[in-house]
Formats: sequence, structure tokens, C-alpha cells
Amino acid sequence: MSLPPGFLDELRSRTSLAHVVGRKVAWDPRKSNQGKGDMWAPCPFHQEKTASFHVDDRKGFYYCFGCQAKGDAIGFVQETENVGFMEAVEILAREAGMTMPAADPQARVTADRNTRLAEVMEEALRFFRLQLSASAAGAARDYLSGRGLGAEALKRFEIGFAPNGRHALWQHLTGKGIAADLIVECGMAIAPDDGGAPFDRFRDRIMFPIRDPRGRCIAFGGRAMSPEARAKYLNSPETPLFDKGRSLYNHGPARTAAGKAGPLIVAEGYMDVIALVEAGFGATVAPLGTAITASQLELLWRIAPEPVIALDGDKAGLRAAMRLIDIALPLLKPGHGLRFALLPEGQDPDDLLRAQGPAAMQGALDGAMTMVRLLWQRETEGQVFDSPERRAGLDKRLRELTEKIPDQSLKHHYRQELRDLQWQTFRPARRTGRKPGAGGWQVDHAATQSLRRSLLAAADTAQVETELRERVILATVICTPAILDTHADALADLPLGSSDHAALRAAILDWHARPQGTLRERLSQVVGAQALETLMGHAHVALVPAVRNPGNTELAALGLAEELGKLAAARGHAEELREAVEDIDGPVPDRVVWRLVQATEARNRATRQSLDDRTEYDTGTNGAKLNKDERSAFDQLIRDIDFTKSRDRSH
Repeated sequence: MSLPPGFLDELRSRTSLAHVVGRKVAWDPRKSNQGKGDMWAPCPFHQEKTASFHVDDRKGFYYCFGCQAKGDAIGFVQETENVGFMEAVEILAREAGMTMPAADPQARVTADRNTRLAEVMEEALRFFRLQLSASAAGAARDYLSGRGLGAEALKRFEIGFAPNGRHALWQHLTGKGIAADLIVECGMAIAPDDGGAPFDRFRDRIMFPIRDPRGRCIAFGGRAMSPEARAKYLNSPETPLFDKGRSLYNHGPARTAAGKAGPLIVAEGYMDVIALVEAGFGATVAPLGTAITASQLELLWRIAPEPVIALDGDKAGLRAAMRLIDIALPLLKPGHGLRFALLPEGQDPDDLLRAQGPAAMQGALDGAMTMVRLLWQRETEGQVFDSPERRAGLDKRLRELTEKIPDQSLKHHYRQELRDLQWQTFRPARRTGRKPGAGGWQVDHAATQSLRRSLLAAADTAQVETELRERVILATVICTPAILDTHADALADLPLGSSDHAALRAAILDWHARPQGTLRERLSQVVGAQALETLMGHAHVALVPAVRNPGNTELAALGLAEELGKLAAARGHAEELREAVEDIDGPVPDRVVWRLVQATEARNRATRQSLDDRTEYDTGTNGAKLNKDERSAFDQLIRDIDFTKSRDRSH
């Protein structure tokens, strides 16, 4: 819906921001000046004891000097009430006595029609509530009592009962003067294709009303009392009021509860939501008879940034959680994700609460698994990765899945976490035991300890080398950021040993994904100008050709490829040294010596290769390659000899 020009300006002029904010905060009388509209209070968006939250009532803006939250009255209502923009406008307009404008005449007709449909739904709700007290609903009352629902819970969730008559609701609604087409359109009755009289959709069912965030009853869910019913649960059909893929059960109350405290919980069904709310977990919702959709995910993230999915602890619940990963990956964004509370096998939240109480449910929520961990479990559980081909296949699947994540920084962090999990899973177990020979080991403990100290010293030296090379790589990218177009993935995949270097790399990749200003400006904001100058001022960094010639993409690409190769070799060498230390508690086994030789040779090859690659060659008269520098020196020597001979002849 679009608003006419000037409507928001008039709304803001009629609205006192100090009055709106004053409902949520306690003003500091020592700092505030009400006469000037200059108000101060502890910030409602973060925990603090001092009054750092400032409201300028005359200008209509607020700002927190602690957490940098800022905005106007509409934004404040959005944040504190967990509502969208138009809902916030409607709330403020009602308080200001302003009428929300209709978008166009047809929109007004549609709005009026929907209002009448909502009135039909409210009348149907009243009918169902009354029927729950009738004698025909005895079995339904017994069932609800057996599930632990008392009178207060029945009232709170407005639970009712649809009698088993074919036309019970139909006769009640038409008797109230409600038009037949409205009853059919809102889904409460079914009109046969043969033109016969419409009949009730819900019969012999416990009825759960479904309300939208505005509080309107838009649909019902009905649980069958008869075990022979075709469907245990039946929801209203799609109507002008109800889109089940864009609706959530208990949406409004959960939004209010989530705005106060506690995680947002996503359960599977009506009874799970009711049981959780009754146990003190007020911020609980459920999808409506379908798997969670992309639209519902967006609704969930508008309520809370990291909902906890608490599906049933059976195979079906686990499959639903696994499917949700594929829906969520393309929608992920920084600060918004999912966690998964895996309940005991065969139990849903209602079962767990009744068996072990709220503490057990809280424990399941506290131990909720991150989505990246569940993704790893899905891709590896029950499989064997005993060959390079199988592990390469896993690499390919994980890369394809993370490629769906639109944000480059978040994609990098997912890949880093998955690489760590691969390392932990596939890293060879370190063997420390030894079987003595026939004569037993003759251990020279002094020599063994000396060797261990030597290896540890070498490993520490290698670690210093890796840190130096990390600086060179980062400095090369900073001086020539254009190479990120071709080397961003290589930089993202690079394991960094320093947390400072990792933070710098994250900022570089974030700038590459969303370039605003220059890279150096962004890095100065993130790590500080002094830290950036310190990095670039290191002696070994300042001498790097790519750093001394910023903007030379060819030189930078060559230097980056060289440093990446050297870094990989140095890191592998350091790891082999450290593992060798753990393997040595007696005479040095041949296999340890072989590993050290191979690791050292790999590092040396990387160094030699880079030196060879930088050598320039000429082709001799016989077709052989000659080192250009050596050829030049040789030619100069020949010229000097010729000059000496000619001088001697002249004398």
C-alpha cells in the first residue's frame, strides 16, 4: 500500500516522540529538559545504567550514544513492538486520530469485503466456543483435560468445538443474517459442485482459531475426535484472509513476548505451541500444516534474528529440519540465522514438558545446534569417507551448498566452519604407543628430549614464517584490490593463524562484496588507521615488489600466487613438526623421519619454484635456455677481454 504525499509528514507532526518513547523508558530528570523537548533515558535497546539514549522531541529523532540506535517515531515502534513499517504507521495513526488512506477505490472495496469476512470468522469463533460447553463436546473436554489444559488455557487460546452436525454452523450463521457467499468465501462451508446446499467444513473437531498479527481471526485448525477421520488435523482453505504459507499460529502474542525476552521457538503444531506457552515459553509459533516456507522464514526473522526450530524428535521431524536448511541458505544474511533443538527420539515439545518439565525443554533450547553444524551432519551422517574421491565429493557438495548464500562475508564464515569440521573429522589419529622389539627399547631420554626441543623450536620458527607471509598476502591485496576479482575465493579459503589477520581479511571480503569508498578507507574504519599503517610499515612487507608498485595487477597476482604456495608449504611443514614431537617418546621411528623429510622437501620445492619462476631466460644459439643475468655478465666479460686484447695490440 502506498501513502499519499504529506501523510507521513502530518503523522510525524501530530506525534510526540517523547510521548511514544516515554511508554518504554524512564526519563532521567537530571539530564532531561522537558520544556525544550531534550530528553534522556537508559537505552531500551541494550542493557545500561547510565542515560545515553537521547530524544530530540522538536526534531522528532532519537539516538543512543551507546549502541548507535537511531530513528524516528515510526522506527521506534517498529523496533520495540516488532512490527513492520505499515503496521507501525497504523498504530501511530490511530493514536493521532488520523484515518489510514485507501490506496484506490478497488482497494477500499476489497478492504470492506475482508472486514465482513473477518466478522463472519469472529461469529464462527463465538459459536465454537459455546459448543465446547455443550453435552456433545464431552469427549473433546476430556481430551483437552488429559492434555493438561485448564479453563484459563482454553480461554487464552479461544479453543472451541465443531459439533458433528452437517449444517450446525451453517444454520447458526445464516440465522444471524450472514450471506451464504460470505460463509463459503471465508472457508467455513463447502458448496458442492452439483449445486446442492452448502455444508459445514469442520465437524466433530476441536477448533483452534488462527489470528493474524493484527488480531483478526483469519482461519481455523481442527483436530478430529474420531479415529476414522480422513485427516487428524484439518486447516481452513486459502481465502482472501488466509494464506497458510504466509501465516503463523500464535504470531501476535509470540511477537510481543519475543520483544521482551526469551528466544523465538518454532514448534510443529497447535498443541506444542499451547504447551510451551503454558510452560512459560511465550515466544512460540508454529507453521500451519505445511513445512516452513521462505515467506514464513522472513516472518520469523522479523520477530527475532535467530529462531530455534524445535521439531519432533522423530525421523519426520529431523527430515523437516534437514529440508529447512535448503530453504534457508539462499535467504541467510549477517545477524540472521537458525538454530535447531533436537528433542529426544519419539518426543515432541508437549511430551518433553509433561515428562520432564520446563527445565528439560530449556536444556534442549540451550543446546540448540547451529545450522552449519546440522548441515555438516546431514552431509556426512552414515557415510564413509575412506578415499580421496569420496572426500573430494563431499568438498564439492559443501561448496555448491554454501554457494547459495548471497552474502559474501557470511559465505566465507560458513566455509571456514565447514573446513574446520573437515579437519577435525578427517585428520589422521595421532599414534603415541610403541610396541617394544624382542630386546626391548633402549631409550636415550636425554637425546629424545633434545630432539623434541629442536623440533618444537623449528615448528615455532615455521609459525613465525607463516605470520610473515600472511602479512605479505594481506598487504598485496590492500595495495592492489583489483586482484580480488580473481583471487577472492583463494583469500576466503586461506586459514589464518592470527585473529587480527582474520578480522582484516573479513573486512577486505566484506568491502569486495559491497564496495563503498576505497578499501583503505573501509579498513581504517574497521581496524583503525594506526593498525593499518603498522601492517604496511613492517620491513619485510615494505620490500615486497607488489607493495612497492601498488595497482600493478600482474605483479600482484604473481606475488600472491607465490606467497600462497609458500604459505601452504610452511604451514604443512610446521604441522608435521608438531605431530612428530607428539610421536617421539623413544627412538625416532623411520616413518617419522620419512614424514619430516617429505615435509621439508615440499617446503623447499615451493621456495625453489618461486625463485625459478622469477628467473628470466634468453635462448642461446644452440637453443638452450640461459639465465639472463648470467648471460649478461658473461657478455660483459667477453667485451672486457676483447677490449684488453685490442689495447695490447695498439701498444
